[in-house]
Amino acid sequence: MVSEQKSADVSFESLLRIFTVPEGPDSTLTQIEAKLSQNLNEFLREHIVAEEKPLKEIEKSFSNPAIPEEPQFVSDHTEHLLDTLVAHSVHTSSPSFIGHMTSALPYFLMPLSKIMIALNQNLVKVETSKAFTPLERQVLGMLHRLIYNDSESFYSQWMHSAQHSLGAFCSGGTVANITALWVARNNVLRADGDFNGVEKEGLFKAMLHYGYKGLAVLVSERGHYSLKKAADVLGIGQEGLISVKTDADNRLCPKDLKTKIAELKEQSIKPIAVVGVAGTTETGNIDPLEEMAAICQAEHCHFHVDAAWGGATLMSNHYRHLLRGIEHADSVTIDAHKQLYIPMGAGMVLFKKPDVMNSIEHHAQYILRKGSKDLGSRTLEGSRSGMAMLVYAAMHIISRPGYELLINQGIDKAKQFAELISKQPDFELVSEPELCLLTYRYIPEAVKCALEKANSADKAELNNLVNELTKFIQKKQRETGKSFVSRTRLNPNQWDRMAVIVFRVVLANPLTSFDILESVIEEQRDIASQAPKLLGRIMDLTNQIIHS
Repeated sequence: MVSEQKSADVSFESLLRIFTVPEGPDSTLTQIEAKLSQNLNEFLREHIVAEEKPLKEIEKSFSNPAIPEEPQFVSDHTEHLLDTLVAHSVHTSSPSFIGHMTSALPYFLMPLSKIMIALNQNLVKVETSKAFTPLERQVLGMLHRLIYNDSESFYSQWMHSAQHSLGAFCSGGTVANITALWVARNNVLRADGDFNGVEKEGLFKAMLHYGYKGLAVLVSERGHYSLKKAADVLGIGQEGLISVKTDADNRLCPKDLKTKIAELKEQSIKPIAVVGVAGTTETGNIDPLEEMAAICQAEHCHFHVDAAWGGATLMSNHYRHLLRGIEHADSVTIDAHKQLYIPMGAGMVLFKKPDVMNSIEHHAQYILRKGSKDLGSRTLEGSRSGMAMLVYAAMHIISRPGYELLINQGIDKAKQFAELISKQPDFELVSEPELCLLTYRYIPEAVKCALEKANSADKAELNNLVNELTKFIQKKQRETGKSFVSRTRLNPNQWDRMAVIVFRVVLANPLTSFDILESVIEEQRDIASQAPKLLGRIMDLTNQIIHS
């Protein structure tokens, strides 16, 4: 006998129930919440990466483009989400998930996030956020002080000033970088005489007025791809994003920066900003910020530091010297959802001077009126959630010394892992860790010997084969699901600046033990042995080089 399937009905009364706070511990929604928490806890305990299932198979669960005509019970839909979504998600907090910058999260943020969701404040306007607005301003003040360390009187005067902003909360580093360069562009092309400013008259009239043939932003070869988006959105054009040479340690070369600025000026192209990187995405290296700041000061050019990854290092008294010079930046990007261990969607841009954001100020009679303390008047994004509350909570619960311990352990662990890799006869360290990132690759010991004798052509062929092997190992390791490292492409000196594919590891998770790192190496060595044909080709060429 087939049991009759119950279905939910569409009625205003049933809709009212899903908008109502559950009545007590025995209510359906309360029971669902408890079950959901239990299932998520099990996922976070048991999964490493995800239950292995090809993406094509997963897509079948999400292939219907029709909006349902009949409602589902919340309990039934919860089961659907657990089976089709949660079971095939990536456990980014796993101690073995060491390939990306997505943070492990302190568990206390999960219950605290209910406050943010339940209140559903909109930080665009005081009328829709009330206490969340001064809280967000305080968080921006705390990060501003971490970078610039101004006086108590400075923050008393400017932190809650209606006419000023110390920065802006954003959904991430991309919007933060765009905001910084937007401010830089508008201040360079500001109102002058009969010209009302680029924000009023547009880029074409601004260029005519100032006599520029183009605009430029300068950044190292390791600059983040978000800067290309910024150049596009701001009308500078991707060709206006000028790449500056890096040295053997992936840091910008100040000499080449000076040369590039001089060349631009000769062509009547105005450099609106120079971007220093504090924690490159691929290798975690930090540009020479002090030297860059001095160059920018001499050239009267906006100096922006993209510290989306490395900015949290300022929490560590032991390692903050690595970012020396950041206090001279006109603006700084920091992502709280990276090394401040906050959920995704919490970027920030801070400005040294409290009045520079006035160049991008916008008002609307119905919502953003002049003289109000509305944060939306100086942000690219309008409606925003109260993510600042989670940053505020974490900084109080973890505290600056707590963050220092987290930063220190990550950098120290990366140094230990680098040492472990260097001791392996069949692995090669490609970039030394400056923060908690490093890159390396698997290379059979005999190949290392062959490289000492190889000519340019043989070396290039060997490199291509090792690149294939690196891709195979990384993909197989990801598919196996025990652990995860990412891969990227570098041009290291030891390989004559050829394009080299490497494993990339990020060691910010405090739960990642040294035993896990040793097991990652062993797993990669084992996976390499599962590619006998490719290894055979590598060894044939190696023997040919050695015995030639």
